[in-house]
Amino acid sequence: MRNIDKIIVHCSATPEGKTYRAADIDAWHRKRGFKMIGYHYVVLLDGSMECGRPESMVGAHCTGHNARSIGVCYIGGLKADGKTSADTRTKAQKEALRELVRRLKRKYPRATVHGHREYAAKAFPCFNAAAEYAGI
Repeated sequence: MRNIDKIIVHCSATPEGKTYRAADIDAWHRKRGFKMIGYHYVVLLDGSMECGRPESMVGAHCTGHNARSIGVCYIGGLKADGKTSADTRTKAQKEALRELVRRLKRKYPRATVHGHREYAAKAFPCFNAAAEYAGI
């Protein structure tokens, strides 16, 4: 088992309400030269979850932190205009993300939760993941 000490939350940076899946992100990442999708989990608009990379594989989602982290991505992150960043999580996504983080924290009890924006000059995700999941 990998020595995981971070759970890093991302968004797909796609317009609010637009349906995308892990397969779409996989295609985008492959176009950028990745072997496969960089995230381990993708949370869809309806709260369902799709697996990306197996947890046993190092992710490709946060430069300098991939070897010791699990990458979680939710669909959305931009207003409907496709340009303005916003917390677009649906109620179902919020619940699913909380449950996923809870499950991952049970599996990796030393792991702390972070938003990708803590490690990159990006606004995403557009909420404070560390604060939101601090009590888990």
